[in-house]
Amino acid sequence: MNLLSAAAKVSSFTMLSRITGLLRETLIARSFGASEWTDAFNVAFRLPNLLRRLFAEGAFSQAFVPILGEVSSKDDPAQSKTLINAVATLLFWALLLTVALGIIGAPLLILAIATGFSGSPAYEASVVMTQIMFPYIGLISMVSLSAGILNTFQRFAIPAFTPVLLNLALVGSAVWLAPQLEQPIYALAFGVLVGGVLQLAIQIPALRRLGLLPRIGLLPGAIRSAWINPDARRVLKLMGPAVFAVSVAQISLVINTNIASRLQTGSVSWLSYADRLMEFPTALLGVALGTVLLPSLSRANAQQDTKQASELLVWGLQLTFLLAAPCAVALLLFGEPIAAVLYHYGRFTALDVVMTQQALAAYGVGLIGLILIKILAPGFYARQDIRTPVRIALLVLISTQLANIVLVPLLGHTGLALSVGLGACLNAALLWIGLHRRGAIAAGFGWTKYLIQLGIALIPLSLLLYYGANLHQWIAMQSEPWTRVGLLAAWILGAAVVYFIALWIVGIRWQHFRRHAK
Repeated sequence: MNLLSAAAKVSSFTMLSRITGLLRETLIARSFGASEWTDAFNVAFRLPNLLRRLFAEGAFSQAFVPILGEVSSKDDPAQSKTLINAVATLLFWALLLTVALGIIGAPLLILAIATGFSGSPAYEASVVMTQIMFPYIGLISMVSLSAGILNTFQRFAIPAFTPVLLNLALVGSAVWLAPQLEQPIYALAFGVLVGGVLQLAIQIPALRRLGLLPRIGLLPGAIRSAWINPDARRVLKLMGPAVFAVSVAQISLVINTNIASRLQTGSVSWLSYADRLMEFPTALLGVALGTVLLPSLSRANAQQDTKQASELLVWGLQLTFLLAAPCAVALLLFGEPIAAVLYHYGRFTALDVVMTQQALAAYGVGLIGLILIKILAPGFYARQDIRTPVRIALLVLISTQLANIVLVPLLGHTGLALSVGLGACLNAALLWIGLHRRGAIAAGFGWTKYLIQLGIALIPLSLLLYYGANLHQWIAMQSEPWTRVGLLAAWILGAAVVYFIALWIVGIRWQHFRRHAK
């Protein structure tokens, strides 16, 4: 398998997902602004996202994909299918219970994560939308099970495309459903639910073609058989620390949401809009590379090919620095033009642009760290070592909240974003040290020379973006949207050309990153 080609394929679909996601956020910003209603939706959507990561993209994938990769490397299709059926059965019943409890306990959950909403209309709206969206947790978790199967067997395209459907469902609900409702913001909650159904539906044909469509056991005997399956028990054993690891990261987000709900009105939304923009390069690079690397790393470790596993990690780290560094510079220096072009319409005011830009610059400080985590963590997961990332995540949680104590009184919502970025850098550094001590990162690569080359290549890029950000009155150009869009595209394209020319001058060639995995 050509890793660069596979990563490019995942990244292209991820780009489509993020573009439609930005369209979604732009439309929401234009329709609802940064109001108490958008704060209510963002808080309500935080809960499904939290549990989605617990049951799905986070803990479940970290535990399931390495085990399935190990089982599939033995060339025993029957054992792979038995494992898939057992895990699907256990996941289904766990999710059913979770969804039921979530719908019933929504009032208490909202009070827990957004105490600043107590007694306000935003509280009632958050409760209603949480109850509407909670079934999405079950749907998207089964989607993640399907995606884990497809990725393990190197079918990356469908899982990478799937998030586009959620964005399209939200866009459709905002355009067509919202005007029909007494409380328009509820349309977004229904859009999330419809998106979950569409995401699951598109996975089914691909699984059927592989002959790996999960069969969920509904009778007590089938559930008992799934519970005692030795490979499924191994997945559950790994899920324990994985759930804790993801929980630690999400607890930090929940705490930050609670703090933001007590700050200036709009703070939750400003952070959310900035987070969406920050997640664009994070997903485009980190998630894409992590998705491609984890099955290959798991297979290499299962075959005890430490040289292959080590070289795969170095390849991913090289690409991360090459592509993430200019994105971080763009968030730091070019945030106002980006926020203005994407969000500054309708009820989204000039103040909202400035506040979003401030959070975006703070996130930019930690962007490389956030992306590196997506590459370094699979190095542990592939070795079926989840406890080490757990311990690191716990330390980072404490450090992040200590940073909040200092930064939030000084910087408000920007301090919250900055604490997340600094925490991500600490997390990445500790993961790197841990892998290096285990000999999991190949020695002999000239990191000092490589980073100096990148640093030199970033200088003309930084100067160009700084000049472009200050040359035009981006906020004042609200009445000329297409001119503003054209200027943004021109400056970003120009910066990209300058950067890659600079890379060529300092001696970094794209051919160096071509690599195949077994």
